[in-house]
Amino acid sequence: MTKHVHKTDEEWKQELTPEQYRIMREKGTERAFTGEYYDHHESGVYRCASCGTELFKSDTKFESGSGWPSFYAPADQENVKTEQDNSHGMRRTEVLCSACDAHLGHLFPDGPRPTGMRYCVNSASLKFEKKEE
Repeated sequence: MTKHVHKTDEEWKQELTPEQYRIMREKGTERAFTGEYYDHHESGVYRCASCGTELFKSDTKFESGSGWPSFYAPADQENVKTEQDNSHGMRRTEVLCSACDAHLGHLFPDGPRPTGMRYCVNSASLKFEKKEE
């Protein structure tokens, strides 16, 4: 089970960049094709930029053409959670870090096999850990 991380807004503001805070704590979105990891191809693990929880592995990352890093499955289903998002006049499924409740992005049912899902994630919500060779 993932241990939950509790911090105040002031603590998050001190630890995150203004852009990370806007995206991860205020549920913002970075512009398409601008994030650090949308065109990233190294082997390793993508962790939550807020708390370090392992979220996605590079072998589940795929080119969706959306302009954001996309994954067809989380590294461990317990490390991510979803909630309904009815903001902006749309009905979407929001993806959050289970440990710290950070907004990661959204989930869509248009991904590749084997899951058919696309976890569309903001680069600012991620921290990459390169696989040791």
